[in-house]
Amino acid sequence: MFSNQDLNQIAQWGNTPEAIKHQLTEIKEGFPFLKIEAAAAVGNGILSLDSAQVEKFVNEWATYLSDQHTIVKFVPASGAASRMFKNLFAFLSADYDEPTTDFEKYFFENIKKFAFKKALCAKCKENEGECVCDLIKHGKYKAVVANLLEAKGLNYGQLPKGLLLFHQYEDGPRTPMEEHLVEAALYACSDGKANIHFTVSHDHLELFKKKVEESLPYMEKKFNVKFNVSFSEQKPSTDTIAANTDNTPFRNEDGTLLFRPGGHGALIENLNEIEADVVFIKNIDNVVPDRIKDETVLYKKLIAGVLVDTQKKVFEYLRELEAGVPSREKLGEMLRFVETTLCCKKAGAAELTDAELAEYLKIKFNRPIRVCGVVKNVGEPGGGPFLCYNSDGTVSPQILESSQIDTNNEEYVRMFKEGTHFNPVDLVCATKDYKGNRFNLPEYVDKKTGFISLKSKNGKELKALELPGLWNGAMSDWSTIFVEVPIGTFNPVKTVNDLLREQHQ
Repeated sequence: MFSNQDLNQIAQWGNTPEAIKHQLTEIKEGFPFLKIEAAAAVGNGILSLDSAQVEKFVNEWATYLSDQHTIVKFVPASGAASRMFKNLFAFLSADYDEPTTDFEKYFFENIKKFAFKKALCAKCKENEGECVCDLIKHGKYKAVVANLLEAKGLNYGQLPKGLLLFHQYEDGPRTPMEEHLVEAALYACSDGKANIHFTVSHDHLELFKKKVEESLPYMEKKFNVKFNVSFSEQKPSTDTIAANTDNTPFRNEDGTLLFRPGGHGALIENLNEIEADVVFIKNIDNVVPDRIKDETVLYKKLIAGVLVDTQKKVFEYLRELEAGVPSREKLGEMLRFVETTLCCKKAGAAELTDAELAEYLKIKFNRPIRVCGVVKNVGEPGGGPFLCYNSDGTVSPQILESSQIDTNNEEYVRMFKEGTHFNPVDLVCATKDYKGNRFNLPEYVDKKTGFISLKSKNGKELKALELPGLWNGAMSDWSTIFVEVPIGTFNPVKTVNDLLREQHQ
């Protein structure tokens, strides 16, 4: 199947021929759909906390922070912003010159409200000899867009989303990257230090480093915090082979094999190298200005408090199990904790012998823990919280994407459509065991939960293999707790016009 040239290329990519053959088999055969028990809901897999409970868990987090633990904020930030400007790219290539669609009209009517307006004006003057307002007055709308998107201007069509100007302040505009620094200072700071890690593409690494270097002195002074900012890139060895529609290897025009990034699930390798007691995970574009950050900060502290409170009890149980098989009464208490707090159930578990039950509980306790904030469903695309069957016969909380659901199963489709909650990628994780050793996170990935998607290159269709998603199958065998958080904590920017929403002004 592979020539010597192919074998050399595969080796250089940090992979093996056997692994690539296995990927081609997965592309050909696809992945099994997950077996679902129910969409998670409040009272059935989702915690909804009252004000007294919120206060309790926020205080738990404050106590934990005061004990000099290492906290890291982990932000996937490798995506280019090109999809944010899909409508404006279409306008540039359209056969008309004035705003015609509702999107185009809304963009130009509100152009003064964007945080990047001043920088765009400077580029327009430099390249066109006129400011944005004058170009618009003279009907040169495409010149404005070209200066926003193209390399001669701000180059926003190719920059990473994390480096665009999102929010305006009296002391100047901020990028999402800077907003994440602020968040780290407000809820992930221990002993005067805030650690934040960005996963970035190789092409953008130096741009990120430069922006951090510019921002840190001011940010550290403003928030009285010492920041430790680090970066990593998605590993080439996590790239996956692309296939033709007939499932044979897709080849570039020069005959070489085409490898593509394996999706955000590849970042489990990056997360695995983070040295921390607690890790927050949040998408790069889900940030808000300081004036409405309080709610976000409060609920980040809340889910972190739930995490450390749960972990404390889990560690206590593991130490008791390590000392010997506890009494039947104690085993029953532990089993109730697994079933009610960790929402993990196994038919017949209560009938196991003491030794069998103790072994089962050890396995369920001794694994990474994550607490996921979930918001009420408002029709956003993406994954949702479900209770699903696992290969060991247990049912546990999982975050599912639509592609993991059998669309021929009417009951599953109904569950997905009528699900009450949505996953906004709002996670806090504990990745060390009760002895202080890091878990090897790839061991907890469900490798049968990948995705096959149709893409194209140079006008030719191809099949792309995506690894189990970072918060989907890559964390399948973690202990998972869903906590309801307000919709106000979820403010993603998917298109440039989202920046005109009240929450981003």
